[in-house]
Amino acid sequence: MAEQRIAIVTGGGSGIGAACATALAGAGWTVGVVGRRPDPLHELEQRVEGVHAFPGDITDEPSVDAVFDAVVQRFGRLDLLFNNAGRGGSTVQVDEVDVDEWREVVELNVTGTFLCTRAAFRIMRAQDPQGGRIVNNGSISAQVPRPLSIAYTATKHAVTGMTRSTSLDGRRFGITCGQIDIGNASTQMTEGMSGGVLQADFAKRPEPTFSVDDVGASLVYMASLPASATVQWLTVAATAMPFIGRG
Repeated sequence: MAEQRIAIVTGGGSGIGAACATALAGAGWTVGVVGRRPDPLHELEQRVEGVHAFPGDITDEPSVDAVFDAVVQRFGRLDLLFNNAGRGGSTVQVDEVDVDEWREVVELNVTGTFLCTRAAFRIMRAQDPQGGRIVNNGSISAQVPRPLSIAYTATKHAVTGMTRSTSLDGRRFGITCGQIDIGNASTQMTEGMSGGVLQADFAKRPEPTFSVDDVGASLVYMASLPASATVQWLTVAATAMPFIGRG
C-alpha cells in the first residue's frame, strides 16, 4: 500500500485552489483545503474523494496555527503546502490607491503566505521523517506587472522573496520551496479577458486563457518529485498571452 501523502491548499474553495486540490486528490494525495468561506470547502469535500475542509483565515495567526495543527492531528504529518490564497487590488493610478485596500492586499498576499509558510515549516522541521515541500503561487505578476496594479505586483514580488528565503533556509531540514507563476488560467477572475484587458500601452485587447486543470497537473508534477529534486520556478500560461514581450 502506498504511503499516505498529506497536502494543504489555501484558497482551496474555488478557482485555482479547487482545481489543484482536485488534481492532487486524483493523484492519491490527502488534501486539506483552507479558506474563509466554509460552504465552498465543504461542497468540494463532498464532491471529491480525498479532499477535507478546514475553514480558517490565513491572515489570522491563531487561526492558521489551529488549522495546521488540526491537519497534523488528523493525518499525522504534512508533506506539501500550496500557498495559493491571494487577491488583487483596484485598477487605479498609483496616487489613487486606497491605503486601507493596500494593507488588505499585503495582509492576504504577503502576511497570509508567511503565516502559512511558518506553520508548515514548523511542522516539517519537527516531524519524522523530516522535511516536506512548499509551493507558492507567485503569478505572472511576480515577474512583470500589468498596468495599474502596484499593490498586487508588489506583493507578488514579495512572494518571490519568500520563496527564495524559504528555499535557502529549508535545505538543512529537507524542506524544498518552489514557485509556480500562472498566467491567464480560466477562473472567475479571468472571465472578462475575452472582452479586453489593459495592455502596457493602456489599450484594451482580448487575451486568451487556458484550462485551470493544467495548473493542477503542473502542481502535481512539482509535488511528485523526490526530496532530492525541486522545481524552483515554473511558469504556466496561455500560449498566446502577451507575456513574453510585455511592456
